[in-house]
Amino acid sequence: MGRGRVQLKRIEKKINRQVTFSKRRSGLLKKAHEISVLCDADVGLIVFSTKGKLYEYATDSCMEKILERYESYSCAESHLTATNIESPGSSTVEYAKLKARLEVLQTNQRHYMGEDLEALGLKELQNLEHQLTGSLKRLRSRENKLMRASIADLKKKDKALEDQNTLLVKKVQEKDKELGQNSELEQQNLDINMSSFVLAQPLSPGDHGEVEGQYQPSNAVIPPWMLHHLHESNRG
Repeated sequence: MGRGRVQLKRIEKKINRQVTFSKRRSGLLKKAHEISVLCDADVGLIVFSTKGKLYEYATDSCMEKILERYESYSCAESHLTATNIESPGSSTVEYAKLKARLEVLQTNQRHYMGEDLEALGLKELQNLEHQLTGSLKRLRSRENKLMRASIADLKKKDKALEDQNTLLVKKVQEKDKELGQNSELEQQNLDINMSSFVLAQPLSPGDHGEVEGQYQPSNAVIPPWMLHHLHESNRG
């Protein structure tokens, strides 16, 4: 007896349903690949599980190109049949296009994050690896450029701080030199005042000869005006 025709209806048991989905999904993806190879056809297959997981197959991993062709074909068909561009049918087609593109972008994003890679073949994985390698190179190039710019900016700031420090040191040295000169002048003025104070002290009459004898050898050191002032004081 031949095998009877299987009645198509929803499988009630969850486990059997999951097993059947896995087997038939694999077979469907295999058939899509076979028809693309045998007939040289561009095939795009999209399957969503009951949990919302996406499985897809596209000829040469060019799902976006296939969807673009489908969108252009659908738009051409809608323009031929529609009488008004702003008709509800046009909005529906535009919505379907945007939804399909969003799903493709979400799928690619999951692939780039290393998720949902079970449905990808060897060639698709190699293509994904090539894309990620190129992105990584661009990221490193951008990172190196920013680091070089940051280092150059830090060098400029360091040079500016060195110049500012050198200027401050020079100002401090000039200030110390100025203070030293003022201190020497003050010391000289203090010595002169002390000498004047000593010479201006009154002397007793009996000490005239002694004073004159004491200051006589000092003519080479004491200025003449001081000697004159001393003699005038003694006469007085």
